[in-house]
Amino acid sequence: FLLHKRRLPLKVPTKLHFFKAAARFQWYCTDTPNVLTRPIAATYDPKDVEKDLHRWWERQGYFKPPESEGPPYTILLPPPNVTGSLHLGHALTTAVQDTLIRWHRMMGHNTLYLPGLDHAGIATQVVVEQRLQADEGKSRHDLGRAAFVELVHKWAEEYSARICDQLKKTGCSVDWDRMSFSLDPPRRAATVEAFVRLFNAGKVSRSMRLVNWCCSLRSAISDIEVEHLELEKATRLRVPGYDKEVEFGYLYEFAYKVTDLEAEVVVATTRPETILGDTAVAVHPDDPRYRHLHGKRLRCPFREGTIPIIADAELVDMEFGTGAVKVTPAHDPNDFDCGLRHGLPQISILTEAGLINDNGGEFAGLRRFECRTAIQKRLCDMGLERGRKPNAMRLAICSRTKDIIEPVLKPQWFMDCTALAERAVEAVESGELKLIPSSHNAVWRSWLTSIKP
Repeated sequence: FLLHKRRLPLKVPTKLHFFKAAARFQWYCTDTPNVLTRPIAATYDPKDVEKDLHRWWERQGYFKPPESEGPPYTILLPPPNVTGSLHLGHALTTAVQDTLIRWHRMMGHNTLYLPGLDHAGIATQVVVEQRLQADEGKSRHDLGRAAFVELVHKWAEEYSARICDQLKKTGCSVDWDRMSFSLDPPRRAATVEAFVRLFNAGKVSRSMRLVNWCCSLRSAISDIEVEHLELEKATRLRVPGYDKEVEFGYLYEFAYKVTDLEAEVVVATTRPETILGDTAVAVHPDDPRYRHLHGKRLRCPFREGTIPIIADAELVDMEFGTGAVKVTPAHDPNDFDCGLRHGLPQISILTEAGLINDNGGEFAGLRRFECRTAIQKRLCDMGLERGRKPNAMRLAICSRTKDIIEPVLKPQWFMDCTALAERAVEAVESGELKLIPSSHNAVWRSWLTSIKP
């Protein structure tokens, strides 16, 4: 009990310390009378002891910051997601943090261990949807927005109570009266206030950028939520929403016809459906095979009009394939950058659900991989197909739904972290911040010097 009430550096115990300890033990026995009346167990049972002990700690207010003039010391408990139960990683984190908190509390510091829970946005949505599908065979769209939001809040309430109970079982000495939730009114108001301040300071801005789009979630996800699957050969995979497996790992070649000339330019793609969004074909400026075609135009096979042949040394490797690259700025990161350099239009071809939109002409309404098959057939019928061959490739997969990620253009908010990144790099290089082991310094620098606004 001394460990929870001492406010001074540790010293050799005196008689006064033992008297105080005895008094606290008496308070504990009075506060939890069953300690003295129940039979003594043959073996130590932590569940039997710790439950009463933690409740007593709380009632005595030992976890609240003391009214002292000691230096402040605060740790914010990384708020667990309300997606389920805690795991071993949470136990490790709280054990380390709680050790520091209790030490500073013993040192007489004004100590606060602040608890909280995170609504976890997409992660919670996914687990609730999975439960809804398993229990009732419905999707969130069947349920409707209002009913689904209510269901998510019920889930959050249920698992919040479970998580708090688990935290107490770890002996975590947080100030439970200060428990917060990332969607409660004070936190929502603080989020809006922070956003407005950042906007007014010119730190956040909105623009059309390519994002990692999950058609199952109908949401953008961050880079760290994307997994990558390496395919060494042609492979059939299960894709959410499709009854049959979808074929991946092929390189498809087809021809664009040059206007005003009896000539063609052959390009290759692993995603034939993106032909619908092509706005140029790029060649290397030094490639003699295409020098006579610079500035010429190509007929679009599936829409009215033509697209230009452009010279771009950054995008094109003239030693790879045919040396000509189709450019789809709205659905490929490298093509997006190329499009900005050349002022190309950006034609989006997908709806949020992964269907071909009205820009797809005769293919509008088809699902993206159904469109892939239909495009192949039409190119063959038009005499423009030039074959296909197995091709090793890297597929981007949503870590939550296992759906295939689509790069799509969406208006997004971005924060300029350049100054923060520079400060973080400087802190490590000057020795102000030490990474253990120091081998991580190179990774730290690589991450922070390649950051984009």
